[in-house]
Amino acid sequence: MHNRTERKRIGYAVLGLGIGMAHADAAYASDNADLVAVCDIDEARLHQAEQAYPGVTLYRDFEQLLHDERVDIISVCLPSAMHADFAVRCMEAGKDVLVEKPLDITPARAELIEQARLRTGRTCGVVHQNRFNADMPPIRDAVVSGRLGRLILGTFAVKWYREQSYYDRGGWRGTWEMDGGGSLMNQSVHTVDLMQWLMGDVVSVTSTMSIANHNIETEDLTASLLRFANGATATFVSTTCAYPGISTEICLYGTGGTVEADADCLKTWKMKDSADEDAEEAAMLARYGGDEFVAILTNVSPEDVQRFLEKLKRMTEEYNRSGTQLLPVIPLSYAAGYAHSANVENNTMPALLRLADYNMYQNKAAMKIAMGLDPISR
Repeated sequence: MHNRTERKRIGYAVLGLGIGMAHADAAYASDNADLVAVCDIDEARLHQAEQAYPGVTLYRDFEQLLHDERVDIISVCLPSAMHADFAVRCMEAGKDVLVEKPLDITPARAELIEQARLRTGRTCGVVHQNRFNADMPPIRDAVVSGRLGRLILGTFAVKWYREQSYYDRGGWRGTWEMDGGGSLMNQSVHTVDLMQWLMGDVVSVTSTMSIANHNIETEDLTASLLRFANGATATFVSTTCAYPGISTEICLYGTGGTVEADADCLKTWKMKDSADEDAEEAAMLARYGGDEFVAILTNVSPEDVQRFLEKLKRMTEEYNRSGTQLLPVIPLSYAAGYAHSANVENNTMPALLRLADYNMYQNKAAMKIAMGLDPISR
């Protein structure tokens, strides 16, 4: 771990401390960057940052942040329609920029960012981190190498859930002026990026959209049929009405094989050219099938399981508090859910596993909401 009193190679700052807290966390923990400043107009968020990142400069004035010579890169984490204005200002001030998704809400405004990048010579990126999910590079390699053969069909589904309170907070989500769209533009933009990255250029789109279950201006449900330059077809569904929230589905079907993934977890890997199809799939699922595991306990009551989970929580908290400035620890976090045979009418192992998995994801979503993060992201 680095000594925080030393100046790091990259001076990092974050503008906007909603999702920007995740950017700040990453920069603060990085061995390649030094989080030197954060900026927000919300006093409560600045106070939270002050507690989380001791020694980091707090700015309420964007102009002061721009003039901080320690800052090399700024993460722009503001409402979507504000991205271009602030990203351009950052680059004109000599700062490199990482913009939260989407780049902005219209092609014209996104082009303002590109023109500023070319004019200033600064580096600008947009947050599409899902390309780096563990299962995505091997899927991309299977496409590029030709192992999947000629792509025939892709199916993509972002079936998330948002309460009305999600849209009411802040006053900008679900509005055309500031959000630029709903379930497709906001929640699904990462999966749209993955679809194009995996399947290539789109030549036609037929879509339907509606406001199915929220009091918002923009869509909360879309269904699209797409054709690609390579002749493939894809379906794309997006919604924030799928209670309690289902993880993202990404499936590719080609003449040479099939791959199916659930967000960052590989589910199916079938290749015609495999010398041992079952063995290869087992190896791929073991490596890219996620970071979840199941413990099966016998002769225990629900109270026994609760006591076990409480003990695990205490042990984790004690470990996380055990670090010192000279010998810090990497904080651990986890989500857990369980099912007990006494509470399952259809007392079979598949039924128990489904209920435990559901409860685990509910726990994970609750933890992320408490941290101010997207409850559906993995």
